[in-house]
Amino acid sequence: MAAEGAPPFFTESIIFLAATVVAVPIAKRLGLGSVVGYLAAGAAIGPFGLGFLGSGEDVLHVAELGVVLLLFVIGLELDPQKLWKMKRDIFGLGTAQVLLTGATLYSIGHFLGYSTKLSLVAGFGLALSSTAFALQILQERGQLSSAYGQRAFGILLLQDIAIVPLLAMVALLAPDEGPSTGSEVAVEVATIVGAIGAVILAGRFLASPLFSFLAASRAREIMLTAALLVALGSAGIMHAVGLSMALGAFLAGVLLAESSFRHTLEADIEPFRSLLMGLFFVAVGMSLDFSILTENLGLVAAGVLIVMLVKGVFLWALTRGSGSSNSDAFRVAVTLPQGGEFAFVLFTAAISAGFLPYKTANLLNSIVILTMLMTPLACLALDWIAARLKKSGVENPAIETFEEATPTVLVIGFGRFGMMVGQILTSEGLEVRAIDNRPDRIAYARKLGYKVYYGDATRSDVLAAAGAGKAALVAMCIENDRVMSQSIDLIRGNFPNALVFCRATDRAHALELTQKGVDYQIRETFESSIAFGKAALESLGTPIDRIAQIEEDVRIRDEERLALQLEEGMFAGADRLHAVTPRRRSKDAVSDDKSD
Repeated sequence: MAAEGAPPFFTESIIFLAATVVAVPIAKRLGLGSVVGYLAAGAAIGPFGLGFLGSGEDVLHVAELGVVLLLFVIGLELDPQKLWKMKRDIFGLGTAQVLLTGATLYSIGHFLGYSTKLSLVAGFGLALSSTAFALQILQERGQLSSAYGQRAFGILLLQDIAIVPLLAMVALLAPDEGPSTGSEVAVEVATIVGAIGAVILAGRFLASPLFSFLAASRAREIMLTAALLVALGSAGIMHAVGLSMALGAFLAGVLLAESSFRHTLEADIEPFRSLLMGLFFVAVGMSLDFSILTENLGLVAAGVLIVMLVKGVFLWALTRGSGSSNSDAFRVAVTLPQGGEFAFVLFTAAISAGFLPYKTANLLNSIVILTMLMTPLACLALDWIAARLKKSGVENPAIETFEEATPTVLVIGFGRFGMMVGQILTSEGLEVRAIDNRPDRIAYARKLGYKVYYGDATRSDVLAAAGAGKAALVAMCIENDRVMSQSIDLIRGNFPNALVFCRATDRAHALELTQKGVDYQIRETFESSIAFGKAALESLGTPIDRIAQIEEDVRIRDEERLALQLEEGMFAGADRLHAVTPRRRSKDAVSDDKSD
């Protein structure tokens, strides 16, 4: 009961936040991951725990938006070409896993005496893994871009698609409903195709112009609003025709994966995704009925063991048989053996259809939740075994990652200077990713074939989404000294392994960058001035070898002067200049330093 005058759900929000603040750090300290902490928090405060809150069903409806935003962010990381490369994992490996696991679990249920309808729903419902749970584990471990992480994601994506025919199966099994007519089926198929086409057309031709228009306003909150509108709007269109909301958001993300705004969209949505995903797992934990669990402990424990064992064996065998290494096959097997959130959807539909008893559905839900709780323990067990094997001298094959997942160089600022840097790097075959905050400049660079993305260099979340954490080198080609200084501080604080190369606008800026400890800096006009002077000397008849000596002398004197200025201030080292006395220096050298 909320306090008088308090906003709706105020007390509930306080309880949610307090429970997660306590449970999640403890779970992470024990090595179980944040998801187990959220589940434990939900079980503790729910109606079957301490009873602080009632049913978690209302919360779950809101929290499911976290799964939607998660799939949107994942879609942003997969461009259509990369997704096409995964077709074998999605439609081959994923389909085989669902069919084989579902058929086996159905056979076990039928053998134990359960009805055909109940066994079908339970078997294929438990064959689906948790997209939210598994992807959270992969992201926490930094393995989503690894070879086995991509294969696991392909299986999860097919399972999200599979919920559509499984819900249709429930409708066909319903005792009081006859089969649909041919015209009804045709209308339904046409509606689904039309919805998918609408999302594709909007994502392909409308989203990028919209974000370009909004980016020109430099209003971050409007960009965030538009990002949520695209993700949730696509999910809503799919939901309206009976498809998975998460699938619609994923499709929108894939269509924007080649957009220049993908990194900013990912950074903007990430806080909402993380919060709602946590709320989702809390709501799932609240639905764990301890009374039913204790009354049927043996049956539930056997169900958990059978589900995880059957799914694990098929996942290992299928991934191993389709080309994965033994270690990767085991990693997939221990990442995806749990039941999933779509099982709750399927069981609820079966209850409404009238052939799945409520108590049986609660038992199945308990099995799903406990398999979620057991999955991190399975991952820890595999890590322990791998560590023991490594210690005994048995090395496991290294996990290979997709080349697209790790950019070699991140270029920040893609004007004339940054574009020339990018041209030199790409000529050597290096992978280059660039961000800029001017839509016109981005559009021009993309027409020339460069991958440039919209992003604010003073936001660490945007830098992370753009790949700063994986880049071997960050090239700072920004024209604004203040922005560059803020960005360098963020990179040094959050991505210390990256080399930082900087473009200095003048001598004072070069001194500031040197004091910041960047790995390399160069004044943009210094080299062009050297080239200009050499060309002038050559035109005036100076021998080539003499020009080389002059250049070397000028460079040495400039380095000595910079060293003195770092120690003694801007006016030091005037004696290192050719034909300039200290008296002349005091009058006009400051303006020279500001422009060189």
